[in-house]
Amino acid sequence: MRATFAAYREVNEERLGELETRGNADPLVSEKLARIDAALDRQQARLDQMALKAARPAREPAASGRHGTGAADPAVLEHREAFSGYMRKGHEEGLRTIEQKALSVGSDPDGGYLVPEQTESEILTRMASVSPIRAIAGSRQVTASVFKKPFSVTGPQSGWVAETSARPQTGAPTLAELAFPTMELYAMPAATPSLLEDAAVDVEAWIAGEVEMAFAEQEGAAFVNGDGTNRPRGFLDYPRVAEASWSWGSLGKLASGVDGAFPASAPADVLIDLVHALKAGYRQNARFVMNRRTQAVVRKMKDADGNYLWQPPASVGAPATLMSFPLTEAEDMPDIGIEAAAIAFGDFRRGYLVVDRAGVRILRDPYSAKPYVLFYTTKRVGGGVQDFDAIKLLSFEA
Repeated sequence: MRATFAAYREVNEERLGELETRGNADPLVSEKLARIDAALDRQQARLDQMALKAARPAREPAASGRHGTGAADPAVLEHREAFSGYMRKGHEEGLRTIEQKALSVGSDPDGGYLVPEQTESEILTRMASVSPIRAIAGSRQVTASVFKKPFSVTGPQSGWVAETSARPQTGAPTLAELAFPTMELYAMPAATPSLLEDAAVDVEAWIAGEVEMAFAEQEGAAFVNGDGTNRPRGFLDYPRVAEASWSWGSLGKLASGVDGAFPASAPADVLIDLVHALKAGYRQNARFVMNRRTQAVVRKMKDADGNYLWQPPASVGAPATLMSFPLTEAEDMPDIGIEAAAIAFGDFRRGYLVVDRAGVRILRDPYSAKPYVLFYTTKRVGGGVQDFDAIKLLSFEA
C-alpha cells in the first residue's frame, strides 16, 4: 500500500506541475493516476477481506459421530441437531421439546423458531464487518419493541455568590427522552430439497451467507438515509442547521463556501473547520465518513508543506486516515453536489445508536414456491441519533 501510494504521489505531483505550467494535464498522466488510484482501492479491498476472514469466529469442536469427535455443550448440540432437522426435513418435534423444556419467553411455535445461538452470533459478527455504520456506531440488545433512553441535554444551573448572600434555588437539569423503535428486516432465500438433503451441505453456514449481505446492504442504507418509516432513521434524515445556530434535535453543518464543490484555494481549510466544529471530548474517538468518490477527491489534497492529508492504513485491518483521524468508507453517503452533506465527522459510537431485538427467526415454508423450500428469515433492528452534538456535517453550498 505504501509503495503504491508513493507512486501515486509522484504521478500526482507531475500532474499538478503540468497544470501550473501549461494550464492542463497530459491525458496519459491523468490515466496513469486513475490506474494507480484503482490499484489502491483493490489493495484496500484485499486487506479488508483478509481482516474479515481473520475476524470470523472459529467453529466449535464437532460432536462425536458423523462429523468427528470433540467436546461441546450437550444442550447446544441438541438444539443444533433439532434445528438441522427442522431446516432439512421440516421436523418440528425436536424444537418443540427443547422450547418447552427451556420455557423460552421469545419462543413462538406458531410463528417460527429461534435460530441456534451459534448461527445468530455469526450473522451479527459478519454484518459488523460489512455494514460500516453498524461497525462504528453504538449498539444495544433489547427484548422490547421500543428502546427508550433518557439524555441529559443541560446540567443544573449554578452561579457565584458572596459569602453571606442568599442562595436562591437553581434550575434542574433538562432531560430529553429518545425513543428507538425496532423495525422488521427480512430475507427469504430458497433451496431445493436435494440441497437440503445433501449431508455435505452446512445449512446454517448457508443461511448465514445468504442473509448477511441482504441484511447488511439494507441496514447500511437505512442507518445513513432511512426515513424512520418501517426502517431505522438515518443520521442524514435529521434536520440540519448552521453550526453557529445549532440546537438540540438537529445536526450542525458547515458550508464549504462553494455550491457543489470545495473552494478552489485552500480546500483543506474546510476540513480543518469541520474537525474543530466538534468539541474536544468527541474528537478523541471521531472519524470521517464518506463514500469512495468523495474520498477520491479528498485523497488529492495536501497541506501547506506539500504533505498529503490522506494516508494509507498503517497495518492490516486498520483504516485509512485523513488528517490523522480514521476514515470510514460508506457507499450510501451522497456524492459531492449542491447542498449535499457528503462528509460527516464525529464520534459515531456516542452519536448514533443501533438497536437490535434479540433473536433472528427462521420460518421454513415448503409450500409457497414448490419445488423450492423458502426460509423466511427476520430480525428486528432500529437506529437513530442519540447525541446530536457528536456528529457534524460538511454541506457543499455557498
